[in-house]
Amino acid sequence: MIERAHMTADFRLFIVDGKAYIEKYRKSYQTRDMFTLWGILQLLRVYPGRLPDLELMFNCGDLPVILSKDFRGPNADPPPLFQYCADEGSLAIVFPDWSFWGWAEIKIKPWRSLLQSIKEGNKRTKWEDRVPYAYWKGNPTVAPTRRDLLKCNVSDKNDWNTHLYIQNWKQESKHGFKDSNLENQCKHRYKIYIEGNAWSVSEKYILACDSMTLYVRARYYDFFIRGMEPLQHFWPIRHNSKCTSLKFAVEWGNNHKDKAKAIGEAASNFIQEDLKMDYVYDYMFHVLNEYAKLLKFKPTIPPNAVELCSETMACPATGTWKKFMVESMVESPSDELPCTLPPPYDPLALHDLLERKANSTGQVEAWENEYWQSIDKKQ
Repeated sequence: MIERAHMTADFRLFIVDGKAYIEKYRKSYQTRDMFTLWGILQLLRVYPGRLPDLELMFNCGDLPVILSKDFRGPNADPPPLFQYCADEGSLAIVFPDWSFWGWAEIKIKPWRSLLQSIKEGNKRTKWEDRVPYAYWKGNPTVAPTRRDLLKCNVSDKNDWNTHLYIQNWKQESKHGFKDSNLENQCKHRYKIYIEGNAWSVSEKYILACDSMTLYVRARYYDFFIRGMEPLQHFWPIRHNSKCTSLKFAVEWGNNHKDKAKAIGEAASNFIQEDLKMDYVYDYMFHVLNEYAKLLKFKPTIPPNAVELCSETMACPATGTWKKFMVESMVESPSDELPCTLPPPYDPLALHDLLERKANSTGQVEAWENEYWQSIDKKQ
């Protein structure tokens, strides 16, 4: 069954007797595969000898490739494939993305140190003193939904309560990414999250600000976002009526400052505490451990597989790539066991959770409808 994921995988990973081995099939975009493998090696240093033997396929692309519609019927056996995100129509096993150990190409630091930098950046400007507009900066060319978002920028005709900026990565690279420091981008009361080609790496950086996140309804999810809830951790934004939805969200926030501030702080606390690097490693451990329990064979190392270790990966690396590897290298094993994996939701509890989320989103949309109806009556 695993072999059938060969055509969609970038690499095949083996963990045998606590050591990692790889068969590489194709080059991933930039160095996503390198830093993903680096992250797995660091996991083996955090919990040495605790992972069972396993074998898996990994795809480092944006979009899910194992689709539910292709595997229908009682005898359908979709191949297991690890990816960075999934949606309701796909069957990917969701794993933390490469940027937790640094995104060298655009100088984004490893998560452990960056998270601390954003925490310090949050202190520079009190929420009440921040710009009372919604902020977004990104690359609009990767998706139609982002190009649609740009229609909501301030113009002579409309003020949608937004400050939207195009991120030109080529231009930024010429200036050493000096204007792209994420810890310096928590100066607005509200920040917009919107998907790109699929889920966006920017999600965790945006939620880490104390600003209230205006979360444009998303199709794709990563490994942590389903643990967050609308009106508790973020404000939901309609994907098919972004401008009016954003304007109302900012109006509501500026008229309910304490509540808006609390939503921003709840998200920031979630990211700082529940998404700290220790728990990222715990998630990785549990997803690999549970996956290994499902294997019906004993993994063996093929002749053409290459052993990986932290030293042999870091030593030949240069520049920012080497710097981020050294910075994110785990120096010693954890003194504690991985956190306890909670039991899965029973059907009733899962139904209640999904219903609560839907009701919160529905409440926001009802408020929004009332707001615009009142505006129309005045005109």
